[in-house]
Amino acid sequence: MAAFRGGSSTTGGDDLVQRMIGAARLNPATYEEIEHDQSATPQAAIVVVLAAIAGGIGALDDGGAGLIAGLIGSVLGWVISAAVVYVIGTKLLAGPHTNSSIGELLRTIGFASVPGILAVLGFIPVVEIIIGLIVVVWSIATYFVAVRQALDVSTGRAVAIGLIGALVSGIVTALVTAPFVL
Repeated sequence: MAAFRGGSSTTGGDDLVQRMIGAARLNPATYEEIEHDQSATPQAAIVVVLAAIAGGIGALDDGGAGLIAGLIGSVLGWVISAAVVYVIGTKLLAGPHTNSSIGELLRTIGFASVPGILAVLGFIPVVEIIIGLIVVVWSIATYFVAVRQALDVSTGRAVAIGLIGALVSGIVTALVTAPFVL
């Protein structure tokens, strides 16, 4: 776990890859490190963009128009989700130990996008449904761990906060990106 120590270079590829692996493994210590490392925000953005590009490549058999909407939607959804989860998690449903910032949520939720990179395989007809299901279930799990660790709340509270955050950000993102896919 030495790669996760505070003060280490967070722009190095090894550090990014190690954090992505830890996030994918649902490792709470990884999410805690990401939460507290303010320099990890660009890394989180890289993860979100990589997952969006992978999803776009995986959906190329549906046409390329969705690639731009997917990229915009992913980045916008990430930011909106972090903001909504911040408000709900720190103002409305805060736990007794909750002390968080939007930056902490941006970092942890960004890294929770790691499973989305598997969506690059979505263009393979036989594997498409299986990969899609794996990505969805795994992404939900990483999202809830990210919310739980950033807000220092119970898993149940993280699920409630995360569901509201995902619903609100999904609606807003869909409205904003609709012109790109219509």
